[in-house]
Amino acid sequence: MSENAFPTTKTKASENFERSDWSSAYSNVDKEFSNFELKAAKGAIPKDLFGTLYRNGPGRLERNGQWVHHPFDGDGMITSLRFEEGKANLTNRFVRTKAWQEEEKAGKFIYRGVFGTQKAGGALSNAFDLRLKNIANTNVVLLGNELLALWEAASPYSLDPRSLDTHGISNLNGVLNPGEAFSAHPRFDPGHNNQSRMVTFGVNTGPKSTIRLMEFSTQGDDAGVLISNRKDTFNGFAFLHDFAITPNWAVFLQNAIDFNPLPFIFGQKGAAQCLSSSKNNKGRFLLIPRDSGCYALEPPRIFEAPDGFVFHHLNAWEENSEVVIESIFYNDFPSIQPNENFLEINFDEIPEGILKKCRINLLNKNVTTEVLSNQCCEFAMVNPRMLGMKARYSWMATAQKEHGNGPLQNIKKFDLFNSQKHIWSAAPRGFVSEPIMVPTSSSNEDDGWVLTVVWNGERLASDLVILNANDLSEQAILELPLAIPHGLHGSWVEG
Repeated sequence: MSENAFPTTKTKASENFERSDWSSAYSNVDKEFSNFELKAAKGAIPKDLFGTLYRNGPGRLERNGQWVHHPFDGDGMITSLRFEEGKANLTNRFVRTKAWQEEEKAGKFIYRGVFGTQKAGGALSNAFDLRLKNIANTNVVLLGNELLALWEAASPYSLDPRSLDTHGISNLNGVLNPGEAFSAHPRFDPGHNNQSRMVTFGVNTGPKSTIRLMEFSTQGDDAGVLISNRKDTFNGFAFLHDFAITPNWAVFLQNAIDFNPLPFIFGQKGAAQCLSSSKNNKGRFLLIPRDSGCYALEPPRIFEAPDGFVFHHLNAWEENSEVVIESIFYNDFPSIQPNENFLEINFDEIPEGILKKCRINLLNKNVTTEVLSNQCCEFAMVNPRMLGMKARYSWMATAQKEHGNGPLQNIKKFDLFNSQKHIWSAAPRGFVSEPIMVPTSSSNEDDGWVLTVVWNGERLASDLVILNANDLSEQAILELPLAIPHGLHGSWVEG
């Protein structure tokens, strides 16, 4: 990488990190490993930790000297960390999408990015090129025998769960039409209605938006079989990244968003840059009945949502006549405009994510909102066995400081009942990714481990950190032979 790859920026007085440490994570992944044995640089790998951590995120951020305009436009790279009897092995592969292969051969970007990356030649070259580049970079989950690399605007890519070799686009045994959108944020029902399921959705957006809600078996020989399927159409443009589930409901928050496609059509902006918070509309909670629940076949129920923008939800559950949902709210839709450099983000000028709880009364349609924590957070989860139920504990990535925005440097265990917390910090030179809580067989909700990939600004490489889920005490640090850019989502597969 050239000396000028990262612009020189001074750290603001309010920041307790060096900008160069944070930005140094953004580089191309230049190696692929197969079953590389990892040793604990500190501590010991728990011998009861048995399974595979899969991670997805952008791994190709530059071609022929041109950088993506936003990391979310980077090509997907999967990392697999397999644990067994106190040992760990690493495998990583780029998802060999059609576009990745074409651009590797060409040695340059030949597709536009949704978040603003342009082909060479300016607006004239990009105008009227409305193709979507499936970058398969957002999440990775196992469904049946298929490991699925997900990007929510297109169909998933199927990979081999062990080698990570790319098989190609999957239509899930005929469930999906060619190019049909498939969410990058499925939810795994632990068995609320006597059967564990993967619940997910796809959205067809426009002046009216249609949500296709799908549920797949995750059990035995039927794993991967579609067992529930419904479509519902709503007024307005729907930007939906995540949702929540309860035994009876799939809960969506339709953000109040306007979409002006003209700058995208004329080659001036990426499609996501054409989104903006609506001044004339309110967000809405959309409660779609699940076919396995008590309200199957009934129409959806719609409720006005509080102001703000939501990417991610923590959890939801049912309590008497209420549906309760915990979500991370931003004051506004965060976006990187064409004249902005993502490496020069001023964290003080962009909205932070705040954890809030909304109670939706099904009888009188009242919605009340409560702030659970004012600390900037993202990537929150509960024990997966508590998904859709009232959970006491959550684990999330947070900023180092208590108030205001900042890069994610802490892992926090948060008691949703009394606000008590435990903190593990990677600061000042470390930056955390999404924590994955792996439960033990214990009946205690917070027994298990928390796994997170950490960018080590001192080592200029990534570490895998294993924490005790109960008190976030450090169990082991594994120094990876990879420099993995700040990533997105991942999953844990037992066995």
